[in-house]
Amino acid sequence: MYDSTKPYRKEILKLIRKTWDTPFVSVKDNVIKKKFCLHEFAHSDGIGTKGIYHWRKKTFKNAVLDALAMNLNDMLMMSAQPYAILNHLFLPKDDKKSILETIGYLSKECQKRKIAILGGETAIHNEMKGMELSITMLGFVGKLKENKFRVGDVLIGIKSNGLHSNGFTRVRETFGKTIKPEFVAPTFIYFDEIFPLIKKFDIHGICHITGGAFTKLKDLLNGADAKIIRSSKLNPQKIFKELYKKNISDKEMYKTFNCGIGLVLSVSSKEATRILRQIKDFKADVIGKVVSGNGKVKIQSVFSNKEIIF
Repeated sequence: MYDSTKPYRKEILKLIRKTWDTPFVSVKDNVIKKKFCLHEFAHSDGIGTKGIYHWRKKTFKNAVLDALAMNLNDMLMMSAQPYAILNHLFLPKDDKKSILETIGYLSKECQKRKIAILGGETAIHNEMKGMELSITMLGFVGKLKENKFRVGDVLIGIKSNGLHSNGFTRVRETFGKTIKPEFVAPTFIYFDEIFPLIKKFDIHGICHITGGAFTKLKDLLNGADAKIIRSSKLNPQKIFKELYKKNISDKEMYKTFNCGIGLVLSVSSKEATRILRQIKDFKADVIGKVVSGNGKVKIQSVFSNKEIIF
């Protein structure tokens, strides 16, 4: 039975108060005091239908990492330093243990990154099939910079951890009630390693490969073309090959799934060499180039060697 008084509220507040004093903000009596005066950026995203699998397997830490990754990785695209979040947790039943475990993991991850949890909401939707954790993240931008790919740039691809948090409607349609370990593996958080490189190197463009997958590159092309080639270092994980064998076309694979690449950087060839030396936590390689054109993304499919054009 759902208790609308939320008797665990004090315990949740105790967890989030641990995040209330950072180099960027302080929070007292729910009033926020900022320690900076800069341009700001806000972003919202959640774990979507992947939450069905997280709820069934009780993989709450991975759910938290997914929700944070979907926001932190997009912060990279704006060169924004996150300083605070608000969260909305939806569950199919009132489960104190699951709620406190989820918020506990969220608190720990935010403390690591000096991100204040300003507040949130827990909602019980008894007709849901799984959980949803949605986050609104606030960040500040020290120096405004256009996020665009430039003709002559090479494209660095950074390996994904598999499916990440997109394409799960198609996954459920394809695999039915089957739950594979890959379905609850957490999305890689690239922010922690890549954000310091933004200040150190001249990175012209960054694209987080999420919903819409490689079609997202079109937004950053500014009339140029992106040509994506195969890289032996970044072969797609087994799960993508399984999906392809289930009669999913090459074009849909690259429109729906990251196919083994979670982040793309557009840089000069000289900077690419230096940046690749700096990336330690993830496999990365040059996967293409930016050439004159009319805003097309052209991909050499790793599944069939066909050319896919968006």
